[in-house]
Amino acid sequence: MTKLNELFDQQGQSPWLDNLRRDWIQDGTLAGLVAAGIRGITSNPTIFANAIAGQDTYDAQFGSLIATTSVEDAYWDLVVDDINHALTILRPVFDASQGGDGYVSVEVAPSLAHDTEGTITAARELHQRIDQPNVLVKIPATVEGVPAIRQMIAEGRSINVTLIFSLSRYRAVIEAYLDGLEAYAASGATDLSRVASVASFFISRVDTEVDRRIEAAARGDQTLLDSRGKAAVAQARLAYRLFDELFSGPRWEALAAKGAHVQRPLWASTSTKNPAYPDLAYVDTLIGPHTVNTMPDGTVADFRDHGTVARTVDTDLDGADQLIARLAEAGIDMEEVAQVLEAEGVASFSKSFDELMQSLADKANQLSGTDGA
Repeated sequence: MTKLNELFDQQGQSPWLDNLRRDWIQDGTLAGLVAAGIRGITSNPTIFANAIAGQDTYDAQFGSLIATTSVEDAYWDLVVDDINHALTILRPVFDASQGGDGYVSVEVAPSLAHDTEGTITAARELHQRIDQPNVLVKIPATVEGVPAIRQMIAEGRSINVTLIFSLSRYRAVIEAYLDGLEAYAASGATDLSRVASVASFFISRVDTEVDRRIEAAARGDQTLLDSRGKAAVAQARLAYRLFDELFSGPRWEALAAKGAHVQRPLWASTSTKNPAYPDLAYVDTLIGPHTVNTMPDGTVADFRDHGTVARTVDTDLDGADQLIARLAEAGIDMEEVAQVLEAEGVASFSKSFDELMQSLADKANQLSGTDGA
């Protein structure tokens, strides 16, 4: 029994791993983490860029693929292979939990973040290509992404909604999920339990941006300066309150009666970016039922070593409200913060993807005996 097991067994929170590497699939590392209590995996373009560029375990397959296909198509073949192997490792968790956990997430191309129809097509194709019940296709919660989320849920496809930074966008994501489930039921579906979704609310990046604004606005105001490092958890706790509110009442009960699962809040970006803050600042503070915390492997190790298993996600909600109000009084608009962070998140994933495509193109030239000149 590890603290990861206790997190789920005692508090109802599912610890997921925010990383995926082929060597971990091959050498048993991933299976070992699952045995220790990891209940799901998330990936993104940056994770795959680091994995593929940082090791040679992909080279043989890539060399074979580029003889008959494009560099980008070869990339997706590499990704889908890793996802399929990870899905197999997690499948016992999926089966034992009756679809509660055991998911592996794969993201649509970041270039589609502002393309509704392109996202719908790509998400549908990924679901059809992988065709396993425990895959979650990730769609960013941009203005253009929200209708794609609704459409995928209406088709009975499981979705991880990523890059959520604000309470207003989170409300829109929940609405898209509920509306999608209602449309799926209206299409004739009688069992909604086959549809799963998580809403990935990003945490540490919020403090990075808010702290910068606090320091610019404080002008010696120690009370405001003392608010550094607190906005992200406060906003996440208010998001959990919103989750409780919207997944209750007659509308939700009608869907639940048909087998629908709640769309769990998933705390993402939970490694500590500021070395002045505790290493588990975004893990120990957001523990509670019907939630997921996806942690990079270093944070997983830290939690197993010295994490505290106790319910914290809905403590001091009045204090959370007061903190957000205090920031607003200082001219720090959380909606504006969210817009900045969303743009940065999309740009970061796009940059990782573009750099990886260039790296793979260079490698393809080397393997084919040309220098690209």
